[in-house]
Amino acid sequence: MVVAGAGLAGLRTVEQLRDRGFGGDITLIGAETRPPYDRPPLSKKVMAGVIDDTSLPFDPGALGITARLGEAACALEDGVLRTATGGAYPFDALVLATGSEPVRLPGPGAQRTLRTLDDALALRALLRPGLRLAIAGAGLIGAELATAAVAAGAHVTVVEYAPAPMLAAVGPDIAAVMTRWYADAGVDLRLATGVSSVQDGGLALADGSWLAADEVVTAIGARPRLDWLDGSGVHTETCVLTTERLETSAPGVFAVGDCAAYLSGRYGRRLRFEHWDIALHAPEVAAANVLGGSEVFDPVPYFWTEQFGRMVQYAGLHSPSDRLVWRGDPAAAKFGAFWLDADGRLTALLAVGVPKDVVQARRLLLAGSVAVDPDALADPSVPVRAAALTG
Repeated sequence: MVVAGAGLAGLRTVEQLRDRGFGGDITLIGAETRPPYDRPPLSKKVMAGVIDDTSLPFDPGALGITARLGEAACALEDGVLRTATGGAYPFDALVLATGSEPVRLPGPGAQRTLRTLDDALALRALLRPGLRLAIAGAGLIGAELATAAVAAGAHVTVVEYAPAPMLAAVGPDIAAVMTRWYADAGVDLRLATGVSSVQDGGLALADGSWLAADEVVTAIGARPRLDWLDGSGVHTETCVLTTERLETSAPGVFAVGDCAAYLSGRYGRRLRFEHWDIALHAPEVAAANVLGGSEVFDPVPYFWTEQFGRMVQYAGLHSPSDRLVWRGDPAAAKFGAFWLDADGRLTALLAVGVPKDVVQARRLLLAGSVAVDPDALADPSVPVRAAALTG
């Protein structure tokens, strides 16, 4: 067995193969020289200076595997994975867990990204009172970085192409609430603003204006690197395409984590998420199927973010046409929001500072097609589970 990618998804795949009884050879290949580590804390606790290391428990000897770190996959042909350092690894089965890489803006100026532990440590060292920091992108990474930078005394400007932060993920009503968080924190949030290029000393904006900055961080998303799969028989579009069993189009090749888009029966379409929850659980299904199983990966999506002193959790997948039901006051420190489809069934929720609501709502979402009483949902004194209509 060969696993390409030594992040959480790759490590979990190796662990699952061993836990499920595979006793043969396993080679874990990773582009970074660092052993596997967790990424979500990089923009949270690492940037805030709470921790310096997010390494995951990793003992190749105890796992009985060969670890090849510092080797980036560069080609896949005739049952052999090749790396940029000249390595050639034949396989009977291969799991792709190669993650994704930050999208960069055009222009000759220096721009930083936040993807690796080294990125996080380097950025944290720059934060200081008075630093003029420009962040392109008001998604999860942009918001979390802005949170840490403001706390360090930096003057932060966030430039976002969309008319509201996290608009695609949470919709216009929640995004409007999040917009106020930036203002309350003292962050200059410039919406509906594009960037023409990164130049020395700042950003040239699409409207012809100039944003001066001592440092620029680009946080406009990440995409899998796919060129190395050309000619491999693995079908790709903007990511690696898999079945509901996480199989690719190439025999014996599976894919998990950020690099993969899986076919979801629950939602009737192919989905790709860059969420920790996916990297944690997809390897369970991939490992089972590598070993001859027929398990299906079809979770209820879930992510969390910590922004400006708030813990935000989202579960499910809503549509723009779904009805939004507020639970509590969105101007308060704690509140929730639930989406219902045309038949009154719960499709998603977002909770700020109310983890118990998330736990109960996720159970309803996992049960599938659960109709709920919107008035009960809107009342914070009523447990979420009690809002379900049992018929």
